[in-house]
Amino acid sequence: MSMRPFKSLIPLKAALDIVRDTIVPIERTEEIAIDSAVGRVLAEDITASMDVPPFDRAAMDGYAVIAEDTYGAGQFSPKKLKLVDATGAVNVGECIQIATGCKMPQGADAVVMVENTEEDKEGIKIFKPLHPGANTSGQGEDISTGSTVLSAGEVLNPSRVGVLSALGMQKVHVYEKPEVAIIPTGDEIANLGDDLKEGQVYDINSYTLSAIVNENGGIPIRFEIIPDKYEDIKSAMERAVRQHDLVAFSGGSSVGERDILCDIIRDMGKVLFHGVQIKPGKPTLFGVVVVPQGLRQIENKAVFGIPGYPAACMSSGYRFLLPAVRSLARLPKKIDIVVRAKMAKRIVSSLGRSQFLTVRLEGGIAHPVFKESGTITSMADADGYVDIPADVDLVEKGEEVDVILL
Repeated sequence: MSMRPFKSLIPLKAALDIVRDTIVPIERTEEIAIDSAVGRVLAEDITASMDVPPFDRAAMDGYAVIAEDTYGAGQFSPKKLKLVDATGAVNVGECIQIATGCKMPQGADAVVMVENTEEDKEGIKIFKPLHPGANTSGQGEDISTGSTVLSAGEVLNPSRVGVLSALGMQKVHVYEKPEVAIIPTGDEIANLGDDLKEGQVYDINSYTLSAIVNENGGIPIRFEIIPDKYEDIKSAMERAVRQHDLVAFSGGSSVGERDILCDIIRDMGKVLFHGVQIKPGKPTLFGVVVVPQGLRQIENKAVFGIPGYPAACMSSGYRFLLPAVRSLARLPKKIDIVVRAKMAKRIVSSLGRSQFLTVRLEGGIAHPVFKESGTITSMADADGYVDIPADVDLVEKGEEVDVILL
């Protein structure tokens, strides 16, 4: 078999910078119901069309009163007020029972908490003085008419959805989720459920990459398995770049004679990098393909070639595909959860290549679980990974490391 070795490897940071600078955030928008809006990105400023609350209301359970009627009240010298019907107004010397959130009755300007009162046959005894406005929320105190309460580009979390519902909004404009074509290649992989032929394994990468896309604001579109033939891969490429926002091939990015994805990207556009100083995932490929004019998509469509070995595929998916999808979807950079742990054994790394070392955490100890690029359990058994820099060739047993949780 003839081989085409990598001409050069670029540093991880340089590769990530190229991906970041190439990806253009999605512009398409859609209107959706707010009960399905969590995690979506606002495509419009939200201006309040009403006051919230729309009236003065009680902030506590108790009795609505005129604050001046409580002046001088004490534990041993309570003020006595007449309890009147809740449908009427409050006059001097009167009070009305009220629950949290209810509209304040006319005339009342404060609420005395029920625990500071006592009811008897003569009415209600008040044991604590109040100032006007005590235990109440004024009209528009939370949101005032005409104010901008949410801005385009903000990610809708549960509290922001609550703001929309407080304004009576049933629908909201958000940016569409980007569609990511996931295309498995290779005669050696089979569809789930098929009988395996000699030398075949089941398709793993389509499902792990789809899960990464799903978790990070995209919609994965899994293609059928494509044979290792130039025309078949090129045809899949043409279909993918016309119909979807980002394309990720799994397999076909190494240096064997079957690995022709690089040639196809070069023929249809431009290879931006092929080969990164990382372990696993060195053969990762990234480029752009020119989309014919007249289509709704942008002219240059980004394409990844992700290594076919499962552990290499998944680590490259986390390093490259994840930030690309989030950028397309206009989501902020994923915030890593990092814990400190001591390395369980001495690790010899490859100087000049950043290593994605998967580990399992037990009692503050990081146990390496990476076996080889071809094993999916190298990822499935892991709680997180240690990112060993390219200029480090040795991590000693017991040395403290940062573990990025998966």
